[in-house]
Amino acid sequence: MTQRFPVLIFAAVMAVIPFIPGMPPFWIVLLDNIGLAALVAMGLVLLTGVGGLTSFGQAAFCGFGAYTTAVLTTAYGVSPWLTLPLSLLVSGLAAVLLGLVTVRLSGHYLPLGTIAWGLGLFYLFSKLEFLGRNDGISAIPPLAIGSFRMIDPGAIYYAIWIAVLISALLTMNLLDSRTGRAIRALRRGHVAAEAFGVQTPRMKLLVFIYAAVLAGLSGWLYAHFQRAANPTPFGAQAGIEYLFIAVVGGAGYVWGGVLGAAIVVILKEILQSYLPLLLHGEGQLETIVFGILLVGLLQLAPAGVWPWLMSLWPYIARRKPPDASIPLPARVRPAGAPNVLLEIHKARKQFGGVIAVNDVSFDVHAREIVALIGPNGAGKSTTFNLITGVLPPTSGNIAVLGKPIHHAAPQEIVKLGISRTFQHVKLVPDMSVLENVAIGAHLRGHAGALSSMFRLDRADEARLLAEAARQIARVGLAEQIDAPAGRRRGCATWRSSGSRRCCGNCAMAACRCFWWSTTWDLSWTSPTASWCSISAPRSRKARPKRSRPIPR
Repeated sequence: MTQRFPVLIFAAVMAVIPFIPGMPPFWIVLLDNIGLAALVAMGLVLLTGVGGLTSFGQAAFCGFGAYTTAVLTTAYGVSPWLTLPLSLLVSGLAAVLLGLVTVRLSGHYLPLGTIAWGLGLFYLFSKLEFLGRNDGISAIPPLAIGSFRMIDPGAIYYAIWIAVLISALLTMNLLDSRTGRAIRALRRGHVAAEAFGVQTPRMKLLVFIYAAVLAGLSGWLYAHFQRAANPTPFGAQAGIEYLFIAVVGGAGYVWGGVLGAAIVVILKEILQSYLPLLLHGEGQLETIVFGILLVGLLQLAPAGVWPWLMSLWPYIARRKPPDASIPLPARVRPAGAPNVLLEIHKARKQFGGVIAVNDVSFDVHAREIVALIGPNGAGKSTTFNLITGVLPPTSGNIAVLGKPIHHAAPQEIVKLGISRTFQHVKLVPDMSVLENVAIGAHLRGHAGALSSMFRLDRADEARLLAEAARQIARVGLAEQIDAPAGRRRGCATWRSSGSRRCCGNCAMAACRCFWWSTTWDLSWTSPTASWCSISAPRSRKARPKRSRPIPR
């Protein structure tokens, strides 16, 4: 309740603004536009700032929402309220079709792909006859509740800002969940997320659809606010502006989208109103000045204005400590599992003419530690990647609990009971130690996105966080449980990574460590058995070395 208290204050302030004596109607219109832009920016916060997927085409999804309600209400006489779910559905279906192709792109191909279909949809809206071509559709009926028609900007104001507040709460609930941690892990690359069982393509598509639905909601409200829809507000320029809003406010923060919308919309209006008067109407220099001011703003606050303001705020909200006494059921182990957990027979990996792993063979039995020792470049990390599914072997056989895992996905291999660490610790820096460790228990939770948004996942979430808190206390980091993982250095980062691995409750752990950290890494291994890779400069080749069985 304490974390939601600022939201209630904000809602109360927004509710009384139209009743302030002498409030100019134009300011209400401006607030309406801020709310519409904030909805789109909120989706981009999740898509770009949290999920790491840059999109310049969100304005097109606004067009899907706007044109759906425009056609249904004007041509078929459907009630505007009945077109709301249909507008969201059309935007979501369009996101599914585009996302199946788009989310598979990476690097600069991803933003280029969004620009391409954004431009294509803009021209499609302007060429279809039933959408009114370039003239669009007019005479869209306003929203109405009984005899109360929301024609005045002050009337639809509440519909817009109620939508903003509900969307913000649902988005924060989603981020504060098992699904939200998986989405946030995407920014650090798919390899680490997949190592803990996260279905990265599914998560990318989920966040893409969610951002599109929020944009469709904004487009639906826009159509009934303006009572007209034409292609101009849904072009590439609008898509770039929405991304600007998210970046200026703070791309990784929900309320940064609202703040960014306020800054950009108000700044544009001031420049368009007063700059021509100062320059005697010569040229359209407001766009140039607008760009210069935004660049200067980002120089002052590179991460966005919202996190910069929060760094100046003396009050820091604290999460309620998880109840470490809540048990989390252990993962079900297969009955009659063989004593040999891992079998590798002549595993080989070639990159063109380079042989990285040359017919390596060894096995790992229950309750023992096996170390793969070798110098840098001996193929230890590549062997790790072959076993955990990051790379497919060129030849040879690898089996876990007697089941071949040739060409299996990392998410399927971790389900068999293999967890791993990385040579470079892949913690998400803007997440707390607790949240990073809880990612390791991803497969031990079951709540989905919808249950998370409506807060129906609290029992499942409490069990996951309790397990994470126990593993953090086990490695001696209980006092730093709420600290951002990006501020941890040295041994603390390795301990966080180790406790995250232990959260998986796997049968075997693959630990990538160096000679100086071997003692710690193996001493904190909780699974039935483990094998590790050790960088030993004096060794001339990679070779397996078996230790005595781990005592019970």
